[in-house]
Amino acid sequence: MKDFIMMTAALFIFWGSTAQTIENGSHSTTGYINSDGTIENSSHSTAGYITSDGTIENSSHSTIGYISSDGEIENDSHSTVGYVRDDGTVENSSHSTIGYIQTDGTVEDDSHSTIGYAPGIKKEWAAVCFFFFHFN
Repeated sequence: MKDFIMMTAALFIFWGSTAQTIENGSHSTTGYINSDGTIENSSHSTAGYITSDGTIENSSHSTIGYISSDGEIENDSHSTVGYVRDDGTVENSSHSTIGYIQTDGTVEDDSHSTIGYAPGIKKEWAAVCFFFFHFN
């Protein structure tokens, strides 16, 4: 029983530390987001980070933005660049809809055309990657 519990714990740690794939609309891999918030390009080079407090950093750890708990996305000067609503709607700073993050990870533009896929990735993180800071 003890071995079973240890094996189960190890699997959860492994699954929690794996990267989630970011794909374009043609299902080509454009990058990865690790569970710790590290964002990598398709060659696995680090492109940036999203820290546990919502700070968005470039590959040199310079702050380039912020994600607030209410879904507001800000640049490094704390100016609002957009919003991610609870339903996955992504808006620019003027509250115009610029896209959608569906519950299955499908990323759509404002016309509901699929522009990418980010399954298993927090909707705020996917929105940051696709719409605001273009890590993809």
